[in-house]
This record gives sequence, structure tokens and C-alpha cells, in this order.
Amino acid sequence: MDENNTNEEATKEVIKRTVTMQGRPMTLVGEEIKVGMTAPDFKVTDNDMLPMKFSRSYGGKVAVISVVPSLDTSVCDLQTRRFNKEAEVLGPDVGVLTVSMDLPFAQRRWCGAAGVKNVRTFSDYQKAEFGKSWGVLIKELRLLARAVFIVDKDGIVKYVQLVPEVAKEPNYDEVLTALKALV
Repeated sequence: MDENNTNEEATKEVIKRTVTMQGRPMTLVGEEIKVGMTAPDFKVTDNDMLPMKFSRSYGGKVAVISVVPSLDTSVCDLQTRRFNKEAEVLGPDVGVLTVSMDLPFAQRRWCGAAGVKNVRTFSDYQKAEFGKSWGVLIKELRLLARAVFIVDKDGIVKYVQLVPEVAKEPNYDEVLTALKALV
């Protein structure tokens, strides 16, 4: 019986989580985040090249974490603009942030050109700490998979949407329904 358990554990380790990019399978690095888990803390870089620690900046707030591969692509642009529009009416107890691998000064340039003021953008370019700890780092590209997470005021993950095809937008209605249940 112990031998069967060992084989089952080995099989579980071999299973890789994937998404596709234009139909090509891509491997995700890190553990899968599930509803009910405590949100992993992480450090990323803000647009002024300063570190931002999630628990310090968003603790006690509901946080919507929009994850995109690169702001300079059309779908990521649409996603971030959409969450910027939604963030206008959410109030001070909800923080909306976008995390990508773009360099901080590229994020700042993009936000200025797009007029994005309600969503804060953060870069995971240095150590991919967010990507690894939230299970959305694409191994083959060192980019982040498209995803949306909602974390409640107590730091518990309340919603997870990992978009199976990176080139597609998330289901915004589903995200907003989950968010409205918390605020």
C-alpha cells in the first residue's frame, strides 16, 4: 500500500499546469492558488522603481489583482483599461492593481498614454516573485499568464480566474459579480 501511495505522489508531481498562447501549451511555474487560501505575500516594483509589499499596501482592503503578460499588447491594454474604468466607482476600500513583467518605466509610460489613474501597475521583472508564488509565471517566456484574483480584507483569496488562452480577455462579468459579493 505504501508503494501505491508513493506512485500516486510521483504522478501528482509530474502533472504540470498549463495555459496556451495562441494555441501553444505553456508551462506554469508555482503552486496553483485556490479560493479559500491565504493570499501569498509578495514584493513587486512600482512605477517609481520602489518596492511594494502586498500585505503592507493592500492589507485591510479588498484587492483585485489583474495579471497580464505585457501592457503593450492589445488584450492586456483592454483588460487594464476595463479595470481602470471599473475602479472609478469601487471606493477607497477596494484596491485594483495590475501586475506584469513590463519594466516599471514602461508601465509608467503606458499609464500616462492610456490615462490610467485608478489602477496601480506593478512590475514583477526582478525576481518573478509574484509569478512564482501565485503560480502564473510562464516558464517558456518568463511572462505572467493572464489571470484575475480577488483577495478579501482578511487576506483570503475569494476568487480566481486563470484564463486558459493567454490571448483572450478574462470574463469581466464573473469578476465583477464576485467582487460585488464582497463589497
